[in-house]
Amino acid sequence: MHWPEFTVHLPSWVLFLDMLEIAFSSPQQLVAHLAAALGITLVAASAMVRTMLPLRWLAVGSNLALIAYGALHPAMITMLIAFALLPVNIFRVIEITRLTRRVQRANVAADMAELWLRPHMKARHLKAGHVLFNRGDIAQHLYLLAEGEMELVEISHTLEIGRIFGEIAIFSSNHMRTHSVRCVTKCTVLEIHESTVRQLYYQNPAFGFHLIGLLASRLGADVERQRNEQLAEAVQSAARHSDALDEPAPKAARSA
Repeated sequence: MHWPEFTVHLPSWVLFLDMLEIAFSSPQQLVAHLAAALGITLVAASAMVRTMLPLRWLAVGSNLALIAYGALHPAMITMLIAFALLPVNIFRVIEITRLTRRVQRANVAADMAELWLRPHMKARHLKAGHVLFNRGDIAQHLYLLAEGEMELVEISHTLEIGRIFGEIAIFSSNHMRTHSVRCVTKCTVLEIHESTVRQLYYQNPAFGFHLIGLLASRLGADVERQRNEQLAEAVQSAARHSDALDEPAPKAARSA
């Protein structure tokens, strides 16, 4: 004979009072429930952060709190899940920290890129007036000006000694030079082949950071120069228009 089963639905406030009664039944249960509340709070906080390192640290804290809850309550399943996730989160914290330090070291080393890059480069001695490359040429080398004075012909810009140049064409899709470079005086340049440049870019973060900084600064300078040229052209056009309005009318027009 099967008796019917009856399910009793208790009000939520009754369940809450039962939970409080259990929590305050002993100091051990009080600590366990405080640890559970802390773990849940840290899990909720980890959902609010936007970067990985704080998220992983919050996850580590929630794992430790839930392990304490599982051991004191006791709740074996909760404790085992937290134990399984704890080493994963600790490993991710270590991994992210190491990566951050590597990026910081690469960013600092990027300022010295010209010094350790020189052993990979070949020296060339050029006479005054020699054109190193013309606008539209296919790029095969990256250069560093060691001695003398060189200029970008189209914009009359002087290159600084010790600075890398020619990097834009190497990483552009068509590999074409955007400016011509001419020797104003007798010069010594160091050159490195494109294939070696790409190998160093992929293998050495410092060199990659240095090239990214060069590209950003050069492109920013080009944008600023174009903006100034457009502004100067607009001022000249306005001045010509004003002069045209100030010119006296022809005599035939006045007599009419």
